[in-house]
Amino acid sequence: MISVAEAHRLIAAVVPGPAIEECRWQAAAGRVLAQQVAATFPMPRFTNSAMDGFAVRAADTSAASKDRPVELPLQGVVAAGTEKPPQVHPGQCAQIMTGAPLPEGADSVVIVEHTNGYDSDPVQIYRPVAVGDNVRQAGEEVREGDLLLEPGVRMGPGELGTLLGWGLERVSVYRAPAVAIAATGDELVAPGNALKPGQIYNTNLPVLSRLVTLAGGSLSGSAVLPDDPARLEQELAGLLSGADILLTSGGVSMGRFDHLRDVLERLGLEELFWKVAQRPGSPLLFGRLDSTLVFGLPGNPVSAMIVFLEYVWPVLEQLQGLAPQAKVTAELAAPFPRVRGKHRFLFGQAWLEEGHLKVLPARKLGSHMFTSSLGANCILETPPGEAPAPPGERVSLRLLPWSGLAGQAPGPVD
Repeated sequence: MISVAEAHRLIAAVVPGPAIEECRWQAAAGRVLAQQVAATFPMPRFTNSAMDGFAVRAADTSAASKDRPVELPLQGVVAAGTEKPPQVHPGQCAQIMTGAPLPEGADSVVIVEHTNGYDSDPVQIYRPVAVGDNVRQAGEEVREGDLLLEPGVRMGPGELGTLLGWGLERVSVYRAPAVAIAATGDELVAPGNALKPGQIYNTNLPVLSRLVTLAGGSLSGSAVLPDDPARLEQELAGLLSGADILLTSGGVSMGRFDHLRDVLERLGLEELFWKVAQRPGSPLLFGRLDSTLVFGLPGNPVSAMIVFLEYVWPVLEQLQGLAPQAKVTAELAAPFPRVRGKHRFLFGQAWLEEGHLKVLPARKLGSHMFTSSLGANCILETPPGEAPAPPGERVSLRLLPWSGLAGQAPGPVD
């Protein structure tokens, strides 16, 4: 049985570098950028109106008021997309829409609400404007050549919009890791079916599948497999094809029907470790089968989820060119039940209180008690110990990637 730190070291030693591929922008959403993106032109590309109104010379409006409006003859209409707007000479104006190029000669825009409207000529101006009012200057947001996006950025809506704002149709991204998942056990039944005595619903397969997609991986295949060595070998051989990672749940402990370890060995697994001094999730198998990384997760649902987040999620991040999420420390708000000889993980709730990060561990400790994850926003941990860690002691935690910090002290986590 090895330590948590040694398990991480052995995994890190064999994780390959990320692979890069080019894709069209439609497929880039959610992917991690593998190239720099620089501005090929300034933004805005041309000086334009920030409001609907009238393009003017500011000096012509200096004396304007509601009681004594300035009257300016209209030179035309400038709509968004106009290629050649009319020139505005001293004492003139042009009707202009938001985003339309500012006409030559104009230096500001009077909003339509401060005029007598679009249907008049001459136009009455009720308020003066200063040079540059209601105008977006060319290059005020981004200059040509400015760096827009760096490698290692996940393409969210803002990043995708930035990419498209400069007309990029194709972009280099890190390839999404292909992950195959197998849940093992004769007792597993798909939700929606009636349970017979001794059966349970299969939660690991859908939960692990969701975690893979949340981490940016792609699901290459999945199966629920019986505790039958021949079936296991046949089905796993098919799942391994094209998979960067094979995840299994169950079948890696020392029970009479735990055949998975032997089957993977027959398929050619190079086992790098089996069993880690941790709770939950002690029966954790890790190795390589040709170019596929294999994680044999425990079958208990809490163990499977915590082990995935501790070991598999960081590997998925690395395979996409991301730096694994850093852990932080927080102050315990309640005792944490340490375990002699084993690293302890628990779901918990973390929150900020007067600038200090505090955390409350879940009260349900069993690795089968999946409801202990409800309301949790982190997984906290302590090294082995004889007695519980007392309130006030600082512990390490990993924020759940899909959760945020609570703004106030939570109620007890079950």
